[in-house]
Amino acid sequence: MASSPRDKRRYPTDLTDRQWRLIEPLLPEPPAGPAGRPRKHPRREIVNAILYHVRAGGSWRMLPSDFPPWQTVDWYFKAWRADGTLDRVHDALREQVRQKRSGRRRKRNPTPSAGVIDSQSLRGADTVGSDSRGYDAGKKVNGRKRHIVTDTLGLLLVVMVTAASVQDRDGGRAILKKLHERLPTAQHVWADGGYAGRLVAIAKSAWAITVQIVDRPKGQRGFAVLPRRWVVERTLAWMMRWRRLVRDYERLPENHEAMVKWAMIGLMLNRLAPPPGPKPWSSKRT
Repeated sequence: MASSPRDKRRYPTDLTDRQWRLIEPLLPEPPAGPAGRPRKHPRREIVNAILYHVRAGGSWRMLPSDFPPWQTVDWYFKAWRADGTLDRVHDALREQVRQKRSGRRRKRNPTPSAGVIDSQSLRGADTVGSDSRGYDAGKKVNGRKRHIVTDTLGLLLVVMVTAASVQDRDGGRAILKKLHERLPTAQHVWADGGYAGRLVAIAKSAWAITVQIVDRPKGQRGFAVLPRRWVVERTLAWMMRWRRLVRDYERLPENHEAMVKWAMIGLMLNRLAPPPGPKPWSSKRT
């Protein structure tokens, strides 16, 4: 008897049984079909298809045929983003990773109190409309910019996508306000020199957030790892492993924000319940 898609991982992004048990309780039950019949496509297969899509890249229409129809997957992707399911899954997994990383000497609070902020400009595909794209003169990029705040482990706290022409200090004001609304316990944020100036005073007075600027040492030339800032830069590098995030293809900025969260969900699931076999960066061959 042939094994079902649930019994065997077809793609590296497919959920293992342990990983599925972590997120299954966080997903809403799909409404029953006509005459009370169960839905044709299991939620696990929907999640597998979304993770595959974000990691492998390509368009929705190019999903392999052994996944549910792309229209169904796209509908769930947008519905779970709009009704808060995506945020609920992401935040719950982040709390579990933070608790897992707690050492015996230092108990880590599931809710972070500090973060690191940065941005990354991305070229926009022709599907990105002129009303939500711009030109980053510094990076010479025409497209969008994603602004993120991570905790001190590099886990995503908030993400916001704007036109690439938005300056860091302006985007920083908007995302710090979003951080305060989502996580009022976060009261200290490290940043680079692009966030210096009025933003430091505004963040302190409006949201009780202390923005600490981490400058390059005087006389430094070339690359150097800077305290705290390397954490968020590493997270941006993690995102670039997910091919759908290398360039912005989304018509709506909020869809790209959702792609970022799904990439982080995939990363956190692999930390909480590592899949079998060698790691992608391992030289060991099976």
